[in-house]
Amino acid sequence: MRHNLYRILMVLLCIFTSCTDVIDVEVPTAEERLVIEASLDWEKGTPGNNQTIKLSTTTAYFNPDTSNSVIGAEVTVTRDLDGAVYVFEDQLNGTYTTDSFEAILDESYTLNIVYNNETYTATETLLPTTSITQITQSKDGGFLSEALELNVYFDDPVDETNFYILRYFEVGDFYPTLVSVSDEFLNGNEIHLFFEKDGDDEEEEFEPGDIVNVNLYNVSETYYNYMDILISQSGSSGNPFSPAPVELRGNCINITNPDNYPYGYFRVTQTDFETYTFIEDEE
Repeated sequence: MRHNLYRILMVLLCIFTSCTDVIDVEVPTAEERLVIEASLDWEKGTPGNNQTIKLSTTTAYFNPDTSNSVIGAEVTVTRDLDGAVYVFEDQLNGTYTTDSFEAILDESYTLNIVYNNETYTATETLLPTTSITQITQSKDGGFLSEALELNVYFDDPVDETNFYILRYFEVGDFYPTLVSVSDEFLNGNEIHLFFEKDGDDEEEEFEPGDIVNVNLYNVSETYYNYMDILISQSGSSGNPFSPAPVELRGNCINITNPDNYPYGYFRVTQTDFETYTFIEDEE
């Protein structure tokens, strides 16, 4: 019996003290591509002259600390109506800025980027947006009966097809929340949307004193579809019924080498901006 016990102990000792082989797994890395963040937003009531475009490149998943800011590119936006050209100056940190942009509603604008001897371009039309008519707070329209929620109201124009993006950003948060909505079944009516935090471990419910900035954009159908997919994919974690993530490409194309297509989108839009501060519930 002692002899058998000794053998068992020796086998266990060999198992727990044996060497572990290191296996190197080659992870496929996609080709580096240009990423274009070109949202020219003209806020109602402002000149809209100051605009910024950001350029970067994709990076390997396991090298997040690698600098991917693009410098040395040539960036311009042309108003197609009269050929006015707005040069975006390289700030040597991945951003390109201008303080002379002039917005005209319902006119098209063309983005032109020259980088690594290749030319990227995209065209969008500057659409007017309706105004936010009212922002209120309540506790009776959301999923949590006792949670504060934000209500945003605006009037959809009659006899028009419109697509909207709402951007909610609570002061102090790292990222905004984006919502896409069309007027397919709401044409010509008042549209009411509510925004509520779900109160999980990573996201506390709204409290009195919280400040939320709200932007309303009237966007093109192509941008609406682009954002609808992006919002669905970015918020689908843990949802077994969500669509499988797909490679999302915007409206920017590489006219020099189409196979080396970029990521990102060129958007030109008017936006209405409001700020709301939650107050103590009177009930």
